[in-house]
Amino acid sequence: MKRTLFQILAVAAVGAMCSCSDFLDPYPSAIRSEEYILTNPTTMQGLIGKCYDYMAQNYNDNEGAYLDCATDNAVRTSTTDVLRRFAVGVTSPTNDPFETYWDRDYKGIYNVNMFLKDDRGLNMRYMLDEHLDELLRNTNVSYSIDNKSIILSARGGAQPQQASQITGRIVDKNGVPVIGATIMISGTTQGTTSGVDGTFALQSNVSPAGMILDVSFIGYKPQRISVNNRTSLSVTLEEDDQQIEAVVVTALGIKRQERAVSYNVQNISDEVFLTRDANMVNSLAGKIAGVTINASAAGVGGETKVVMRGSKSIEQSSNALYVIDGIPMCNFRSDGSEEFDSQGSSEAIADLNPEDIESMTVLSGAAAAALYGSDAANGAILITTKRGKAGQTTVTVTSNTEVLAPFVMPMFQTRYGTGDKLAGAANGIYSWGERLNAFNYRGYDPSDDYFQTGVVGTETVSFSTGNERSQTYASAGAVNSRGIIPNNGYDRYNFTFRNTSSFLKDKMHLDLGASYIIQKDRNMVNQGVYSNPLVSAYLFPRGDDWADVEMYERYNPSRGIYEQYWPTMGADTYQMQNPYWISYRNLRENRKDRYMINASLTYDILDWLSVSGRIRVDNSNSDYTEKLYASTNNLRTEGSPNGLYGITKTNDRQTYGDVMVNINKTFGENWSLQANVGASISDMRSDASKVRGPIAYGEQTGYDKDGNAIYEPNNIPNVFNVYNLSNSKTVREQIGWREQSQSVFFSAEVGFKGAYYLTVTGRNDWPSQLAGPNSVNSSFFYPSVGASVVLSEIIPNMPKNLSYVKLRASYASVGLAFSRFYANPTRSWNSSTNSWNLSSQSPLYDLKPERTKSFEVGLTMRFLRHFNFDISYYNTRTINQTFNTGIPASSMYSKVYKQDGDVRNRGFEMSLGYKNTWNRFSWDSNFTASANRNKIMKLGKEVIDPNTGKVTPIGDLNVGGMGNVRFILREGGSLGDIYSRADLRRDSNGDIYQDMDGNIFVDNKTQTKDFIKLGSVFPDANLAWRNDFRWRNFNFGFLLTARLGGVVYSRTQAVMDYYGVSASSADARDAGGIVINGNDLIDAQKWYQTVANGDTPQYYTYSATNVRLQEASIGYTIPRKKLGDVCDITLSIVGRNLWMLYNKAPFDPEAVATTSNYYQGIDYFMMPSLRSIGFNVRVKF
Repeated sequence: MKRTLFQILAVAAVGAMCSCSDFLDPYPSAIRSEEYILTNPTTMQGLIGKCYDYMAQNYNDNEGAYLDCATDNAVRTSTTDVLRRFAVGVTSPTNDPFETYWDRDYKGIYNVNMFLKDDRGLNMRYMLDEHLDELLRNTNVSYSIDNKSIILSARGGAQPQQASQITGRIVDKNGVPVIGATIMISGTTQGTTSGVDGTFALQSNVSPAGMILDVSFIGYKPQRISVNNRTSLSVTLEEDDQQIEAVVVTALGIKRQERAVSYNVQNISDEVFLTRDANMVNSLAGKIAGVTINASAAGVGGETKVVMRGSKSIEQSSNALYVIDGIPMCNFRSDGSEEFDSQGSSEAIADLNPEDIESMTVLSGAAAAALYGSDAANGAILITTKRGKAGQTTVTVTSNTEVLAPFVMPMFQTRYGTGDKLAGAANGIYSWGERLNAFNYRGYDPSDDYFQTGVVGTETVSFSTGNERSQTYASAGAVNSRGIIPNNGYDRYNFTFRNTSSFLKDKMHLDLGASYIIQKDRNMVNQGVYSNPLVSAYLFPRGDDWADVEMYERYNPSRGIYEQYWPTMGADTYQMQNPYWISYRNLRENRKDRYMINASLTYDILDWLSVSGRIRVDNSNSDYTEKLYASTNNLRTEGSPNGLYGITKTNDRQTYGDVMVNINKTFGENWSLQANVGASISDMRSDASKVRGPIAYGEQTGYDKDGNAIYEPNNIPNVFNVYNLSNSKTVREQIGWREQSQSVFFSAEVGFKGAYYLTVTGRNDWPSQLAGPNSVNSSFFYPSVGASVVLSEIIPNMPKNLSYVKLRASYASVGLAFSRFYANPTRSWNSSTNSWNLSSQSPLYDLKPERTKSFEVGLTMRFLRHFNFDISYYNTRTINQTFNTGIPASSMYSKVYKQDGDVRNRGFEMSLGYKNTWNRFSWDSNFTASANRNKIMKLGKEVIDPNTGKVTPIGDLNVGGMGNVRFILREGGSLGDIYSRADLRRDSNGDIYQDMDGNIFVDNKTQTKDFIKLGSVFPDANLAWRNDFRWRNFNFGFLLTARLGGVVYSRTQAVMDYYGVSASSADARDAGGIVINGNDLIDAQKWYQTVANGDTPQYYTYSATNVRLQEASIGYTIPRKKLGDVCDITLSIVGRNLWMLYNKAPFDPEAVATTSNYYQGIDYFMMPSLRSIGFNVRVKF
């Protein structure tokens, strides 16, 4: 009976949609078309009946189940091989055997529907009468036709109620229309589906007062809604993550079932990009367990330090690998300046437009990234970019405006003026003068008087369209920023195009993409003393008039140029200049033009076998210019009063290609195989040419044969080109490198009963760093093995509240990329002798990779309907550490390298999530925690001189740092341990020694065994708690993060104390001095100018523990329906680094000046981290 009623309603619906005015006219028998079968009512009636009858039979034979799963009308629960292939998205509906079902069933119904639509002007009254009579025979249902409506009623019963109509719109939580959602009247077979704009209209004789609608769609939680006499409804569906078999993207872009993955994979939803940074990697901070992300102090567009599961190498980078659409990207960048130059830098990954990113996947372990071989040890971030979507055309416009301000800064004093009381001077460069009063108080504070409000404007327009066979995506974006220091800027322009097409009956798939990027930056500063305006801005004497130096240049009529105004020029050890002169007349500018082209071609040989090939070309050209104007400090211009000019042109190129054979097949009901075999080649090169020198200023360069002095010309000041430079002092360099890696790889995953999975991978690399006639090795092999067991599939009577439980374990042996020029002797150019020298290092002919051996176990659970939990424990050992022993060879070479170190990292990663919806309110909460312990297990005891054979003990390694703060590596310690090599002189009791005049002294230590350990710059643990709330069209979220443990060092605070501009120096003066040795009082200036000038880091080392409100956002979406179905508009306010809840350091402990290994945690006039508040508008047409 239900089937009969359903058929009646289907025919009735078709009849109701007919648009012909003569729908009920008698059938005009004289009209005939060329297709007789479609014009003969009797024949057509039989065709319709046969079609429905045949479809019912086929559906019962499982064809319907296949088709429903293929079209997302059903959820796969069977382990049938064909359905599993649909679940993981590796088979299209047109592949056999489905093409047969498609042609036989759906195309047949399509033809019938074309007839029923009456597009040919045919009359169907005869057909309807005949068909309805046959359908209702022997039932208690009668019908009547009124205009274009078919009215059903019980025979002999009461008159039917008048039909009511319910309309509405189905959207997801983002306001995007849900197409094809099912709307059914509860307890009946009456229903409809939503259209392309999410709207629906449902007619029924059921009273709207008691009507209940059931709304459902694949991947969303079903909803039951009481109509309550309403005629229009708005329904928002919530995603049901546990309803779908999750598919994750793994190494090389291979898609795998979540249940089969034997290592930790963290997927990042698009919601994380609500707080979009110019360098999108910064948006991930605090949202991924086990990953430490430190934003560069260089500001907007600066590089980012990303370390997963601890630092692994003594000399090699520990930064993660970036992969775009399955292809590894060489993240071309410099590490940034450290102690002196102050030049910040950007990186290749910062060139991407965050609006072009669809999703991100983090592979934090070695096993997860094992297919990348020698690039896998540091983990990988997989970036999937957007592509066009079939069935809809959208235009999205986004605009975001952020305001920036310094976040954490040192505390300044304003109550003591200029002077040096110990020297008896009332002026000068220090602020150790008398206390200021109402008449001479200046009130200068750099945070108010020097820093400006930064502004970042980001705009993107994107276009998406497509049909079943071709999809296109295009976008254009711009980022324009003004930094918090004057004349600092960063600009980027992105243009992206991508097309995905299918050919040959959907057996061939072509994916083409292209991007063009223009990136410009000016005066990007990280930290250091030269050309850093913060030095003079922070140390400016507090009794002087800041307004006087704001006019930073004055006209010199004798030279006819403007010159720097800075009254104390050259009076200090830091060679300070007017900070505004540095900003406007010490220009460092960079322009980069970059294009990326990629292509991918896949051919489906069988429904379980395909072959694919990919290629990517990534080229960039950069011009870096340096312009120091006349009257800049002579130390910076190499003695020239006319200025200095430099230009460096760099060309970076990467070409990558691979081919793969892909197998995805099931055997019977229980066994499955997913395998990939392929080969790849990666070729990278970088070439740079540099010219830099002072503008010629008439300097004597020598004598002629008669003994007369020879002078260079005195060239025009501030003319910046290479012809105007001094011939004797100009440096001309040409540098470059090229490296290539050829590889073969395989991956095989065997599954049993959808519960047991075993995965084995292997990769063999032939890197060019091993090329050479004397190299012992030519290639290396990197294997991995993993297993997972889905306990919830095999344990009988699993508790209902424990819906999913998986255990996993993996082991991998992977590598770190080789350093260049280790395996062969090289030569370097000596500009002073105009000849070639041997390289300073002894070659390693038996070069081995720094091999990381990693073991990982983990547990994944979903329970109590709303909770998910994941925890991983890992233990990695990185052996064959390659490092400079610090022992010079007796001849030929100045450095001897050794491969003998062993570094261990072990720790855990944990995440706990909760997600629930109450009517129109939802709460999504996620807590992550991670801890890592880094330990040097072995450094090697001795080194052998390659020339003499002499054996020399190695001892501790002094690998970097600044001044008296040194990174010292020793067995049992960590790669992040910092030590002080100076201390205040002590007496026999251990107290600070004072002479008869109350002076104190600093003793420097020469042996590393006597150095004083300050701690480790590595954190003990990282915590984060993210919450997102939604109510109707409103959303609100916040993120709290905490870093526990570790230490940092501030040289900035020390210098401020020395100059008397810090709040602590003023507090000490207010207190009458500094108390030492329990009850001894020492003059504040004596104390600070000894401790700070003597560089005793232990007095400026701080706990790095900090807790902050890292992000908060609030937004509202204006639905399309309220805007005349024209567009959706989302308005949001987003803030980052809003509130530091706990911090003892005078700077942000999470900020870094450089991404190198041995400068983390050191502040030397580092640019402050940024607090930002942004307003975002997103319009989607």
